[in-house]
Amino acid sequence: MIDKIAGSLDFYQQALGLRHQRQQVLATNIANADTPNYKARDFHFAEELARAAGPDGNGNRGLALSTTSARHIEGGLQSSGAQNLLYRVPDQPSLDGNTVDMDRERVAFADNSVRYQAALSMAKSRIQGLKSAMQSE
Repeated sequence: MIDKIAGSLDFYQQALGLRHQRQQVLATNIANADTPNYKARDFHFAEELARAAGPDGNGNRGLALSTTSARHIEGGLQSSGAQNLLYRVPDQPSLDGNTVDMDRERVAFADNSVRYQAALSMAKSRIQGLKSAMQSE
């Protein structure tokens, strides 16, 4: 029973974790806007969420342990956040080699913040629904 509840909330955990990690990456870009030769980083959220959810939807990325008995514990790799940090291609290259575009970073930061809050609201709603389903009248 508990594993089914945890499984239903795992997607929200993965999504919120990736949103948090993206917020950190964007904040690092903004903080290094004046650093010479700093290269702005980001990742594709949808691709990383699909990778984190895995083919079976539980965070396992397809690598499993082989078992010889039905009583063995199943194993798999849990995802630990975005692994494919990409470099941004600048619209206008700067003389000092910095690729941070503050307008783009601010928009991405605000957009990610709104999407984080939306995911948090959906997770809260899901938890409230599960709580009301478990309570007796």
